[in-house]
Amino acid sequence: MSSEYHFYEPGQGHRLKHDPFNALIAPRPIGWIASQDKNGLLNLAPYSFFNAFNYVPPIIGFASVGYKDSVKNIQQTGEFCWHFVNKALAQKMNHTSASVPAEIDEFEMAELQTSANKVIKVPRVADAPVAMECRLTQIIQLQTRSGENIDTWMVFGEVVGVHINKRLIKDGVFDTGLANPVLRGGGPGDYFEITNESKFQLFRPKL
Repeated sequence: MSSEYHFYEPGQGHRLKHDPFNALIAPRPIGWIASQDKNGLLNLAPYSFFNAFNYVPPIIGFASVGYKDSVKNIQQTGEFCWHFVNKALAQKMNHTSASVPAEIDEFEMAELQTSANKVIKVPRVADAPVAMECRLTQIIQLQTRSGENIDTWMVFGEVVGVHINKRLIKDGVFDTGLANPVLRGGGPGDYFEITNESKFQLFRPKL
């Protein structure tokens, strides 16, 4: 049976053309994060290590490999805004992934309109079908199993405001397939989209 599997120890290298790790934990929702520094300079960047971590209160988080502008801004102001990326916004989201100087406004660079938020000062992407306004709860620098610090920072925020395009709510339920989310896959540039054609249902068993 072992000959049917490619086994590797990450510390010894994967021996493949491309590191498979982010293809194995995939597809992953995209953390398209808007922030601003203490002087109001805007930043918008996508993070592929992102997810939800708690229901009540709702907490979401993303990991930044390197202490990037998003982390610095959020640490300064205590706020950020997450955006749902659909197929229509995929190209512009990708455009904001470019490494540019801190003084560059990615909203302007990607020709994205802003819209004022209700609770936080950071604006949101006007065309995003869903946005969540967040207040910082924790910033944690990750460590190895031996306790050595890694240059990766986990940012958690409590959701204090949610915007959902009403056309995506059907009979009181958010229609994920209709929203057409784009998710990050593996490889250097693989993405996936979700539609209702790929949906199936599993209900939790009652024992």
